[in-house]
Amino acid sequence: MITYFRVPSEIHLGTETEHASTPPRGWNSYDSFCWTISEEEFLQNAEIVSNRLKPHGYEMLLRSMRYVVVDYLWYRRKVPGAYVDSLGFDVIDEWGRPIPDPGRWPSSKDGKGFSEVAKKVHSMGLKFGIHVMRGISLQAFNANTPILDTVKGSAYVESGRQWRAKDIGLKERACAWMSNGFMSVNTKLEAGRAFLRSLYLQYAEWGVDFVKNDCVFGDDLDVDEITFVSEVLRNLDRPVLYSLSPGTSVTPAMAKEVSGLVNMYRITGDDWDTWRDVLSHFDVTRDFANAKLIGATGLLGRSWPDLDMLPLGWLTEPGSNEGPHRTSNLNLDEQRTQMTLWAMAKSPLMFGGDLRKLDETTYNLITNPTLLEINSFSLNNMEACKLPGT
Repeated sequence: MITYFRVPSEIHLGTETEHASTPPRGWNSYDSFCWTISEEEFLQNAEIVSNRLKPHGYEMLLRSMRYVVVDYLWYRRKVPGAYVDSLGFDVIDEWGRPIPDPGRWPSSKDGKGFSEVAKKVHSMGLKFGIHVMRGISLQAFNANTPILDTVKGSAYVESGRQWRAKDIGLKERACAWMSNGFMSVNTKLEAGRAFLRSLYLQYAEWGVDFVKNDCVFGDDLDVDEITFVSEVLRNLDRPVLYSLSPGTSVTPAMAKEVSGLVNMYRITGDDWDTWRDVLSHFDVTRDFANAKLIGATGLLGRSWPDLDMLPLGWLTEPGSNEGPHRTSNLNLDEQRTQMTLWAMAKSPLMFGGDLRKLDETTYNLITNPTLLEINSFSLNNMEACKLPGT
């Protein structure tokens, strides 16, 4: 099927005060490192973003900042036996909150978390993001850790007793694809809300500018958690972009429930470097364009349906314990088609390849000025009917 988009000449400029007034752009570690990335590898990629991509408009097109994002399991120790859905290998603090694995993130020692990494990223003129999972971890639940009261700076106490992880965790609402990982918390309880608040306030203290919240949308929809997290982020003294992932089984009707609470939300499952994955995005894009959800009102600004990262360049395998080791399986025409669709759909552009082995063909594709302008400034893009006889 050939899909056509209409790109008028009008240019939408947004406003100075809007958050994510154009589709956010950045680099995400998942497609190239899965969960195994180290501090050194991350900062090497961030440096290349700063030096090679910012001059091509990737730093800022109006309010669209350049983000570098650490994807999932940055708190998991990279040791024998640890993998995507293993149990007991995470580094958590006394309040049950994930903290960076000091073996991979040495600057996090002594309670610094990601603050040193964030400072280095900010010094490059970039914004720093992290991936987080829903609710609370099974590891914290099993340890029955106390909950931090961020107002008092001590354990949360209500009705004369100290509340703990097992009081708020909902084991029946474990993440479907990481059942040994995370579960929802009961946001009807003030203790549950206190735990979530303690998570996101800590991320803000670290200097995080972008949060990718996984396993709360699509098949794992948790409107209560999304709503509360959005409220916490709205009340911070500086903006933090809020992204939802993944988006399996998402419909425009489901998206309308949350689009005003976030800045990005995945409308597909994981996109990898197969033509089948790329092809499946055409109809999804059409439906969201028809529903007028592209650039709709979002958290402190706009929200954007997200077609997932661009799996181009030097990659790894999904769910792998091995870092980047192969080139994208998409041929050049398929890569051009994917980049063009993402641009016309006004999807956030999050590159997934290891930038340390960025080839000139991929570089020229992701910095194509026409595609970047279409992605930021085109309006009313939607599928057009093919006329009879043409």
